[in-house]
Formats: sequence, structure tokens, C-alpha cells
Amino acid sequence: MEIELRDGNIKKESVSRPYPFPPKLAASIKWLPVTRELSFQKFIEQSDLLEELKYDFNEKAELRHTETQRPFVFNYYKNVFERNSKRYQALGYLLEQYIYELLEKVCKLQKVYIPPEADKEPRSFFFMSERALTSHRSVLLVLLQDQGVFRAGQWSQQAIIHHGLQHGSQIPCIQMALQAHYDVIVLNPNDNFIDLNMEEERKGLLTQTKESSSLKMVPAENFLSVQQPLQCTPKRCSNTPEEHMAYIWDYFISKTEGKDVAFIVHGYGGLVFMDLLVRKKWEVMNKVYAVAFIDSEHHVGHQLGSDVQLLAWIKHHCREWVTSPKPLDKPAATVLKQEFPMVSAGTEKHNLAPSSSLQSIFKYFKKALKAKTTINFSRVPITKTSYKHTLLRGRGDGLKANYQLSSRPRCFSDQKAFPLYRDVIRKRREEGAGFPASGTERDGN
Repeated sequence: MEIELRDGNIKKESVSRPYPFPPKLAASIKWLPVTRELSFQKFIEQSDLLEELKYDFNEKAELRHTETQRPFVFNYYKNVFERNSKRYQALGYLLEQYIYELLEKVCKLQKVYIPPEADKEPRSFFFMSERALTSHRSVLLVLLQDQGVFRAGQWSQQAIIHHGLQHGSQIPCIQMALQAHYDVIVLNPNDNFIDLNMEEERKGLLTQTKESSSLKMVPAENFLSVQQPLQCTPKRCSNTPEEHMAYIWDYFISKTEGKDVAFIVHGYGGLVFMDLLVRKKWEVMNKVYAVAFIDSEHHVGHQLGSDVQLLAWIKHHCREWVTSPKPLDKPAATVLKQEFPMVSAGTEKHNLAPSSSLQSIFKYFKKALKAKTTINFSRVPITKTSYKHTLLRGRGDGLKANYQLSSRPRCFSDQKAFPLYRDVIRKRREEGAGFPASGTERDGN
């Protein structure tokens, strides 16, 4: 692949191809922003960043240079890493706002601020389908993303920039859910604080005037200048991803009646879900019928301890798609993780795992809903024998396990960092720095 630098030189780089997007799914997607009203270029053209960011999404939802049709180039300012990083962050923020617009105008989701009464202080928000809490649809799908700089509607900012909206955004997943007559909640777990130094710049970077829909932007040199130290103000009820998840469960998801809830969780989102499972044990076990983990960072031993009920529940209601060189859906269990079924996501790239496993996940949800048992977990103390026989009668799947009496479950947030997962989490958070993690990715690969 050849990429063009700002000085006109051509640099050749190898290209890593994403997992092919399923043809049936690609054919069903009608949201591609081919109209002027839904064009990403609309956000760019009315800014002073037009010269630095001449990009738009083509008919395949891939980000391309409007003149050369080449992929995104990180090293625009040759060998000036800090300035290139600021340019990358500006692109990321514009993508963030663009995805929000697609969620509302294409997916017809509603933006809900939390907490609703805190209208005069910094607060977070999430998206949900209209009448998600009141409609008679039987399934509510909740999307819980990884940790990083990206916000609601994105699985990975890097994947959007380098591989397109169909691989990095959550829109294909939302469209599939809506077509299957699911209701949808799109969480925003990374929107935890407001940086006072950057807020005015960001407000100017993309704000709509009250008089018209024209966009007003700040000069490029303001946003691309050296950033001052952070002055962060936490957002109430969304101070951490765990707090964000717990609040939306308490005030929204738990209020739904007659709905079966399913989760798709990616990366750190898996750890956040396990935290919710420990905190709201009985509610979650009775309301959630299936959880799809995607290359998750959860740790069953540290989070669930030896709680026999939780361990039995995740064994029958959870499945994980992990990065692997094996074909999609092939068994991919490891020595460290054997608590519930694990299969290959069909890719070795963490940020492409959601898109490559999407169709498989929806097949799993459909099958899990049909096989759903009528067992309701209760708070009544149980013995090893009675609990085992209850599961055998309810599922008839020949469950064979040695159960131990439940001990107090432990939440990950109560534990000290464990060395085994430090490197994994650090690697996953490279994207959270606001720019690509490796030299090749910086040049658009």
C-alpha cells in the first residue's frame, strides 16, 4: 500500500486486512451516509481544519481522503509527533459527534441524560430505542464497549479510522438488533469527566447555532496547540464505567417488565458486567438470559470468587468470542479461562473482533432465547446436592461438576491489581491514549 505524506513523498507500508464483513449483513445495511445531510465531510468543511482533515466516508463506509482516495495518514506533519497526535484527537472528536448524529438520525435512538435532574452540572448520557422501557418487544439488547477515548456507538476509534464504520462502529449491530425486533440500549461508559481546559475548544470545534444548522469551528491552531494539564470534573453517576453501568441498570434496565435482557460486552466491558453481576446478583441472574463476551478482560476468580450460584449461572448463560487464528466459532478455550464456552472471533485483532463475530453472536442469542429455562434463582439457601439436581431437572444437559458452598463474592474493584492482567489491560488501553499504538498504525494501517 502507498500513502502520501504532507511533503508529497510516497511511503510504502504493508496493510493488515480486516476480517471480511459478512455479505448478508453488508447487504442488509441501509444506513451508509451517501447523502449530504449525513456526510462526515459536512463536519469538516465548515471548520478551520479543512486543510488538515480532507476526509469523508465513501460508499463502503471507509474513511478516505477526498482528493487522493487514500486511507488516513497519521504522519501528516512529518516527524512532529505531538502535533500529529492533536490532529488525530481532533479527528476522533469529530467522529464522536458524527456517530452521535447517526445514532439519532439513522438508528432513531433517543439521547437520554443522566441523572435527569442534574441539568446545571456536567452529566453523562446514553442512547436507547424509542419506547425501549415500555414496548412489548420481548428482548432488550445492551451494548457495553471497551475502555478508551471512544464514546457511545463505537467499538473502536482506530477500527473506524483504518477499517471503516462497518468494523469500528456499533451501527451494524444496532441495525441487526432493530431488524430482529429487539429494543436497544447503547451505553456510554467512558464519558466519565469533563476537562475544563478542553471544553471551550471542543464546544467551538463543533457547535450548531440556534438560528441555523450551520457549524461553527475554532481555528485549527487553537485546537492543535500544546494541550494544558487536565482539570477534570467528574460526572455524577458516571464517575467510572462501573458506576455508569450500575446507574443505568438501577433506573432503566431493571424497570423493564416482561423483557429478556441480553448483553454484548467488549474488552473492559466484560469486567464491568461481572462487577454488575456481583453487585446485583439476583436481579441480573433472573433478568439476563445471555451474555456475549468479546475478547473480555474479566477475571472470574477475582470477581466472582467461589460463589457456586454465580459460577453455575455464567456457565449456562455466557459465551466468549476471543481473538484467535482459528476460523470463526471454532473452540478456543484456554487454561486461564474455562468457566464458560469460548470460541474464536475469527480474527487476531482485538478492535476487529466485534464486527467479525457479530452474526455468530446473534445466532447465539436466538438459540439461547429458545432454550431459555424457566428456573428463577431465589435467595433461599441451597445445598450442594439440591442445587445440582435443580439444574439437572431444569436443563437436562447432564451437568457434571463438583460444587462448593458459596463464599462471599469478591468484586474486582476491591482487589489489588494482579500482575497477570496488568500487561493485558495496558495493551488494550494503548488506544485510549488518543493516537495509534504502533508505528505502522500511525500511517493508516
